[in-house]
Amino acid sequence: MTLTPSRSEFLTIRGLRCHLHHWGREGAPKIFMLHGWMDVGASFQFVVDALKGDWHVIAPDWRGFGLSERSGEDTYWFPDYLADLDAILRHYSPDKAVDIVGHSMGGNILGLYAGARPERIRKLVNLEGAGLRAAKPEQAPGRYAKWMDGLLEKPELRTYPSRQAVAARLQKTNPRLSDERAAFLAQHWSAQNEQGEWEILGDPVHKQQGPLPYNVDEVMACWKAITAPVLWVEADQTNMWDWLGSKPGGQVELERRLGYLRDVTRKMVHDAGHMLHHDQPVELAGYIEEFLTR
Repeated sequence: MTLTPSRSEFLTIRGLRCHLHHWGREGAPKIFMLHGWMDVGASFQFVVDALKGDWHVIAPDWRGFGLSERSGEDTYWFPDYLADLDAILRHYSPDKAVDIVGHSMGGNILGLYAGARPERIRKLVNLEGAGLRAAKPEQAPGRYAKWMDGLLEKPELRTYPSRQAVAARLQKTNPRLSDERAAFLAQHWSAQNEQGEWEILGDPVHKQQGPLPYNVDEVMACWKAITAPVLWVEADQTNMWDWLGSKPGGQVELERRLGYLRDVTRKMVHDAGHMLHHDQPVELAGYIEEFLTR
């Protein structure tokens, strides 16, 4: 496995130290890549390796993930990700609309941002960032109670005896991962603590359910405001329906949501699950480059 060399950079973004991965030549056309929940920017390494053109890829670790600083708060608020992204884009491309890819949570952030700041996006690639099931008003009392109950307990993530054990855990979640890819991801996904155990590089607070409802009407208002062409990519063996809804109903809802996009191209990645950028990076990279260069 030949890896495209990368470099790290740290920026202070809205008071927090943010880590970003860079691949490619300074001065080349930029592609920003946004990772999903409990993931890291380095996760796009295999897609970068498969790109054929001359690109400068920039992939941040969201606050509280990877090597980026944790907020220190008891809840991560979704609008903070939009403001962090806005600050990152103003730093690297203050005057020019950008090409940007978002996976899962990163795709959800990107969909909101592109509606709020349509002039900042030239082309948008959404990798299964379809959102969540719509919340119902009657769920509010229980949701608030669950959130307050969660604040009374210190959240923890499981530790592992070795980095190899972290890689094995990744392969258990995604059996398509080769040993080489799992080993690479494990070194960016975990770090050794003072006790000699390996901890996941993610704030355990991310595991706690937030108190706010998922307002699908507000999300769709943002999607409707997107002016950039959108490439929607999903995997043929996705578990996206775990968040969107059971498969028949979830598929109908997905079609409804995609209908809010004024200019959308759709692609299917075969023999892949939700982590399609790990499973079929060559196929995915081809779709991305074809879309961005046409």
